[in-house]
Amino acid sequence: MKLPPISTEPRQSAYDVVIIGGAMIGSSVAWFLSNNPDFTGSVLVVERDPSYEWCSTAHTNSCIRQQFSNEINVRISQFGAQFVKNFREHLGGDTDIPDIPLHSYGYMYMAGNEEFANILRANQKIQADLGAGTRILTPAEIAEAYPFYNLDGIVLASHNPVDEGYFEGSTMFDWWKRKARQNGAEYLTNEVVAIGRNGAKVENVTLKSGEVIAAGTVINASGPRAVLTARMAGLDVPVEPRRRYTFIFDCETDLPRELPLTIDPSGVHMRNDGQYFLCGCPPDDDPAMDYDDFTMDHSVWEEKLWPAIANRVPAFEAVKVINSWVGHYAFNTLDQNAIVGPHTEVGNFIFVNGFSGHGFQQSPAMGRGVSELVTYGEFRALDLSPLGYDRVARGEPFLERAVI
Repeated sequence: MKLPPISTEPRQSAYDVVIIGGAMIGSSVAWFLSNNPDFTGSVLVVERDPSYEWCSTAHTNSCIRQQFSNEINVRISQFGAQFVKNFREHLGGDTDIPDIPLHSYGYMYMAGNEEFANILRANQKIQADLGAGTRILTPAEIAEAYPFYNLDGIVLASHNPVDEGYFEGSTMFDWWKRKARQNGAEYLTNEVVAIGRNGAKVENVTLKSGEVIAAGTVINASGPRAVLTARMAGLDVPVEPRRRYTFIFDCETDLPRELPLTIDPSGVHMRNDGQYFLCGCPPDDDPAMDYDDFTMDHSVWEEKLWPAIANRVPAFEAVKVINSWVGHYAFNTLDQNAIVGPHTEVGNFIFVNGFSGHGFQQSPAMGRGVSELVTYGEFRALDLSPLGYDRVARGEPFLERAVI
């Protein structure tokens, strides 16, 4: 089915659901809603940048893991892995839809002290109880399985080789968007500049082009710009853009097997990326950034990344940078966990924000959950209420101890 070009002008003056932000999260919500046989309403997705060049979706590393400290985050990623592995089936079996391989070589969380080792042990018990394949490895066991590591200073590691690694997230995003449009969701190249609110209800959105669109429900899927969208409705959310650096590099020496996504005690992470390798880290000084600031700091490679990866994998003494980029985390300053659900006072304004780097792997569960919330007024398949906005209103963090 050939789709018409995406317009800058809405076809209607009113929609049951208006989604602000059409990248990975917004398109997940749009597809799950439009694919839900119990939802019969109209959906408008407003995206300010049709190129998606600077959104978090365009700068993701497409990783997925079950190694979290909270049950809800483990279950969210378990559904995400199942969804990725059965992507074509979930989207109706269309033979044009490609399979999405999930490269499951696991995360390798390394502990450099007993305090963090105890956290990994406790997390492993939670994960194992939920069916995850996480195991605790001694330095001797790590060395036997992965002889390329330098294990000086490593107390132990946790590793899960089942449904952890990375996948082709851009393919999933592209097909969600395409299928949502085929199902009747309307995408619009425009920008929401105001949200009309009457007490405990939002009533409309105003587009940059001047149109005022009546809205039954407004969904904030604005990534790092979530707070700007919330404030249009007189609301707030603790999300800000934080810079994250990624470097792709080649190595002179072949490793004897794939490099797991290794989280070094230094805070640097690294993994295989096809024929190359990928590494990244947060900056040591990690303030909120301007929404359009994607300035690369090349000293991060020289002063932090390269020394750390060469220390942990001596073969990485001789590497060549192939590519690099800067992306923005939609960073939840309260607790680095997703915020999903309605505002405590404005019930038809729904947040799906603050993923702090977990957006791609959590997007299937988030799209499904928000679809259920809009359609039935409750979460059904998986109760996402621990991630609700009410904790923000109370100022009570829902802490996740496994944040990269």
